[in-house]
Amino acid sequence: MSSPHASPRPGGSVRRLLLPPGLLFALPFLALFAVFMLWPLGQGLWMSLTDRALSAHTPSFVGLGNFTEAIQDAEMWRALGHTAWFTLISTVPLVVVALVMALLVHTGLPGRWIWRLAFFAPYLLPVGVVGLLWIWLYQPDLGLYNHLLDAVGLGQLSWLSDESVALWAIALTTLWWTVGFNFLLYLAALQSVPDHLYEAAAIDGAGAWRRLRSITLPQLSRITMVITVLQILASLKVFDQVYLLTKGGPNNSTRPVVEYVYDVGFTGYRLGYASAISYLFFALVLLASAAQFLALRRREK
Repeated sequence: MSSPHASPRPGGSVRRLLLPPGLLFALPFLALFAVFMLWPLGQGLWMSLTDRALSAHTPSFVGLGNFTEAIQDAEMWRALGHTAWFTLISTVPLVVVALVMALLVHTGLPGRWIWRLAFFAPYLLPVGVVGLLWIWLYQPDLGLYNHLLDAVGLGQLSWLSDESVALWAIALTTLWWTVGFNFLLYLAALQSVPDHLYEAAAIDGAGAWRRLRSITLPQLSRITMVITVLQILASLKVFDQVYLLTKGGPNNSTRPVVEYVYDVGFTGYRLGYASAISYLFFALVLLASAAQFLALRRREK
């Protein structure tokens, strides 16, 4: 009769796992990541090296020809300039306005829960609803904004058909639609600031502005950098609201680089060339992200 503590025999039912348990748990995610991320990235990169088009002809290998053409494409650089300008005029107010909104709610604005709902609710709306709503607000004759301009004695504006105004109008729409997310991040950060810092400052006789400059803003510096980086990356990828409001017009004055990729690939049917532009833009976004990361690391040190 064998002992109950005898070790399992070779070839028995107890076998050592070939893979560590952590990797086994991660396998479903890794499989989905490979199928829906790595494989499309590889396919897109290969497509950028061919003259692939939405036609029946067999694509041929062109090497770096698409990239060379993209670098020399004036319209691509114009669209990239629109994207950079939109990023600048949208990121600054989306950070500053979100901070002001969070400070107002955190410092005891009457009806605090109503303001929280009002500030965050637009962020929950789908882009189609936002686009339709703001198209009506920007109507030349019946829109609310031109009615308000007439009421104060100012002339009406062609919000979406004037080349000098259209991109600003899109930035204003983006501000109203997405500022609620940054507001929520700032509000959470404000609630984590230790109360004893404000109590010590009050004992020393520091006023509200002094506490804001010396305590609140320094405590929020880390989340401000995070919000700025996230907002820059989001603005660089702008497409939906531009396409719904102006479709890149007037005269392509608001067309961002993502919409240019869409036009080249699905209107001009040049999928290979569109892929090359996408990868050039992807490289520029990586460089911008790396620069922001290095700046954040340097600031922390």
